[in-house]
Amino acid sequence: MVKEDVAEISAIYGGIIQKPVHPDFNDLIEQHAQQDKDICLVAELDGQIVGFMISYILTLGFGIEKSAWIATLGVKPEYMGQDIGKKLAIKIFEYYKSEGIENVYTSVRWDSPDLLSFFKTMGFDRSNFINLRKTI
Repeated sequence: MVKEDVAEISAIYGGIIQKPVHPDFNDLIEQHAQQDKDICLVAELDGQIVGFMISYILTLGFGIEKSAWIATLGVKPEYMGQDIGKKLAIKIFEYYKSEGIENVYTSVRWDSPDLLSFFKTMGFDRSNFINLRKTI
């Protein structure tokens, strides 16, 4: 992924959420694309980006060893179900394994059965962590 991919990634994300993408999303994607420690991939088909995955390494945090986090992913709706997300995840898992990282984490809303199903298919299960939130 390179920062020039931001517009296409934003369009994919907008197609998934079916509403305008907040400008902060574009800034976040651009920042991740420029970080050497972040592992951000795109899937291309005939020169067009059809999917993406943003992940990064966590070196410290609340008692866990060096690990990885999948922050977000997306596949163009018309290409869903064609294993694009799976191929992105496998590439990321291979990279982290080569770096000696054993645990990859992510967070999914409980009311997102499609994402829950995807991550279950990829071998994810509940972890020892609980997501906490405070509304201010």
